Amino acid sequence: MQEDKQKIETEIQELEARMASADFWTDKTQAQSVIKTIAELKEKLSGMGKYDKGNAIITIFSGAGGDDAEDFSAMLFRMYEKFAARRNFELSILHRNQNDHGGFRNITFEVAGKGAYGILKNESGVHRLVRISPFNAKKLRHTSFSMVEVIPKFAKTDAADMVVPESDLRIEFSRAGGPGGQNVNKRETAVRIVHIPTNIAVHVNAERSQEQNREQAMNLLRAKLYKRSEEERLAKEKGMYISKTTEIEWGNQIRSYVIHPYKMVKDHRTDVETANVSAVLDEGDLDAFIEAESKL
Repeated sequence: MQEDKQKIETEIQELEARMASADFWTDKTQAQSVIKTIAELKEKLSGMGKYDKGNAIITIFSGAGGDDAEDFSAMLFRMYEKFAARRNFELSILHRNQNDHGGFRNITFEVAGKGAYGILKNESGVHRLVRISPFNAKKLRHTSFSMVEVIPKFAKTDAADMVVPESDLRIEFSRAGGPGGQNVNKRETAVRIVHIPTNIAVHVNAERSQEQNREQAMNLLRAKLYKRSEEERLAKEKGMYISKTTEIEWGNQIRSYVIHPYKMVKDHRTDVETANVSAVLDEGDLDAFIEAESKL
């Protein structure tokens, strides 16, 4: 993305330099063509990173690994929670599906702060944990996987950026409640929306009213569809094929967190690594990884 921006900026500078030449305006047709091209390039440039300055919505899904994977998802949530606190960002939970051990089958939360999405968007992908399983009586080494999805925060005013026909939606309502049946809402305020053509689903139960949860769910769905379309566009420009789904398993991970038999966190895209696993997972120190990711 950074290379694409630099390429467009260079093209604009070169065209503007041509416009400054003494004989440029003698050919009216050529001049109009160049002015039109500059306008199109500037419009394309302004669309890049359109939502980078806004908030981020993060969902963590547990993959292969059972209780270990769900515990790993909880570890990742705490890592991002600490990271948000380090940046003075606010974090609020939109939906969570928690097990009896305190792990998460999935959890969706918003990170609010200036530039949160631009900073965190490259955290999207499969994360892998290697450790001695606390759920295994034989204390065997275990590998777990979780998927992190980061999308921009969409507001109702952004609806024009991603129009979704009502006929493409399946909307379901249910009662919202906490783990173990605690704080159960007697009204069906929780909202689940499925985008039928892509099977993308969102679930929101954070608000007290069905209407508020439905609005948040639609904003989430638009953001997911927007990010998907952006990924497909970028892949097409680079002549790549983009899979419709990413398996949450070995071979797809973007980052590994190894606690046993040695200690290391390594990002497989940038090769940035550290032996201080505690600083990353317990304190949310992701600065080195995020800085390197921004140059991808």
